[in-house]
Amino acid sequence: MSSILTNTSAMVALQTLKGINANLNKTQNEISTGKSIANARDSAAVWAISKVMDSDVKGFKAISDSLSLGSSTIAVARSAAEQITELLGEIKGKIVAAQEQNVDRAKIQEDIVALRGQISSIVSAAQFNGLNLLSNRRGGATVAQIVANTGAGAGIRGSGSVNILASLDRSSSGSVTASQISALKGDLGTQALTAGTGTDIAAAAFAGAGAIASGASGTLTVAGDTATPARGGLRVIAGDTYAIGGLTGITAAINYVARDGDTVADIARALTERLNFEAKRAGVAYTATFNGTDGVTITNNTAAGITTTTAVNTGGTAGGGLAILGEINVTTDNGASAALSAIEGLTQTAIRAASNFGTAQKRIDIQKDFVSSLMDSLKAGIGSLVDADMEEASARLQALQVQQQLGIQALSIANQAPQSILALFR
Repeated sequence: MSSILTNTSAMVALQTLKGINANLNKTQNEISTGKSIANARDSAAVWAISKVMDSDVKGFKAISDSLSLGSSTIAVARSAAEQITELLGEIKGKIVAAQEQNVDRAKIQEDIVALRGQISSIVSAAQFNGLNLLSNRRGGATVAQIVANTGAGAGIRGSGSVNILASLDRSSSGSVTASQISALKGDLGTQALTAGTGTDIAAAAFAGAGAIASGASGTLTVAGDTATPARGGLRVIAGDTYAIGGLTGITAAINYVARDGDTVADIARALTERLNFEAKRAGVAYTATFNGTDGVTITNNTAAGITTTTAVNTGGTAGGGLAILGEINVTTDNGASAALSAIEGLTQTAIRAASNFGTAQKRIDIQKDFVSSLMDSLKAGIGSLVDADMEEASARLQALQVQQQLGIQALSIANQAPQSILALFR
């Protein structure tokens, strides 16, 4: 049956042509944008995944910048620590020369003072973007902040560490957390400490030997503060002064003020170095040995017995990691002997700082390379999800253009069908 009202063939041809034109438009969009999934309408699930990954790429770009900044900061500190190590080597050579009595010790002392000043200059200048990993001075903190964070009277930051943003970790549940690389600071300042006078609440923070007979030894043990809410619950409180007194021949107590990040081992090691230096400087036959964990073992080689005392006071100001360097004076026999006792420990402090910086910088550089590779992988993954296959799109475009022409021709033929009905009325 033929009808002039309903042309079924034309309707079919028209729908076919519409489908071809829709596919042609989609293919043209893929070619013009380069993407098979350009928006959420194309494929909501794939688009959502690609956007999450794209946001991660932007985050890792910021992390790469953070790692570059961290690497540069640590590189400055490492270079400075290495230079300080070299200068300490020169100072050691002059101290060794001063052991000979037939030398001009005053001139040697002048050279040591000059080198010490150069070390202080290097420490002051070793900053990058305002961050100095070799200086323990705290800047910009109010007294209230200092008390809240590190205990009353801390006043300055010591060793501790600096955290560098290293990665974004996405869990299977979708939560994101930041991971960081912690780089130890290396305090190589030469400023002297200021002992605190406040009363510490932890009576057992530092205790030990008491009476030490001639030829005998006794160990003083650093326990640190007990964990109490009143002091922030910290084991070692920056600003606490650990003191050893009662040493015959040494007029003042042997003091050390804890810095941020110090452990009981750090305190015991520092007290050991300080005691040996003071004993040599005073010409007293005491020998101190660090037990490797938390204790100072004192050997009394004098003819008389001694009674040691220990105390912990709050409100001190920490000295630099090379504070003893500021007290070296080789113009006397005892001073030269004390300097020789101290210089090895000072050198090891600088070497340890440079080594820690080198380790941290290498890890940061490895992480930076990984982040760069990870961003490339993420970008490739995003591309495989949303980018158009241009070879396939080109071939499909050619086929669709031919189909469009054929569809137009088919529609034209279908539209001519009703005209054949006129022949029936002639």
